[in-house]
Amino acid sequence: MALNIAALADGLATELQATGTIDRAVNEKRYLKSELRHYGVSVPVIRKSARRFARERQDVSKCELIGLTAELWDRDVYELRKLAVNILAARVEVFDAEDVRFVEGLLRKSHTWALIDDLALNVVSPILLDAPDAEQFRLSWSQDEDFWVRRTAMLTLLPRLRRGLDGWDEFAGYADAMLDEEEFFIRKAIGWVLREVSKHSPDLVFEWMKPRATIASSVTFREAVKYLPENYRSRLSEIKKPTARGTQS
Repeated sequence: MALNIAALADGLATELQATGTIDRAVNEKRYLKSELRHYGVSVPVIRKSARRFARERQDVSKCELIGLTAELWDRDVYELRKLAVNILAARVEVFDAEDVRFVEGLLRKSHTWALIDDLALNVVSPILLDAPDAEQFRLSWSQDEDFWVRRTAMLTLLPRLRRGLDGWDEFAGYADAMLDEEEFFIRKAIGWVLREVSKHSPDLVFEWMKPRATIASSVTFREAVKYLPENYRSRLSEIKKPTARGTQS
């Protein structure tokens, strides 16, 4: 018997909605500047629901997961989209590079870091991990007119860069190309990746930032130097101090 996707989505929606609060829904909608409806459900509850679904419904095929994701997405409820992303992450092992375009479609319809970042880090990154065309996908995204897609190009490398320097040269190329962008979420993403790399390779981040300190926005700079040794932070701050750009966010 074919799986009733709509009925399955109804059950998940009812379960989540019952745990939400009006206050949280109002506050989160305002915080995210969201045009979606909100149930007011916390992220830990959404993640728990996704993990339980993934554990109990191993019978749901990849095609059915894609159908369920589309059904949840089209209901225009933030928590249902967040749930869909977390279900994909929990079952990411069934997806491969052939499914990247499907996930890219979700990226283009997300319009918020609260969905984009989960997709980039927990869905796209593992799907592309061993894909032969992974770098081509990211290069294309890094040049996309949609800044959320450009952000994704960098963030998909973050899980690898947290563990070591695999992907550093690729990230550095994207960061150089986007370093003077005005978009806050691009600036923040560059700084975020640099901050994480600095935890295990402070010398590398210092040397990379040194000729770029006067170009980088303040938000990128603050994130990049956050965990650097004090002597590195001081030296980079001295380089940046004379520039007018240092006052930008």
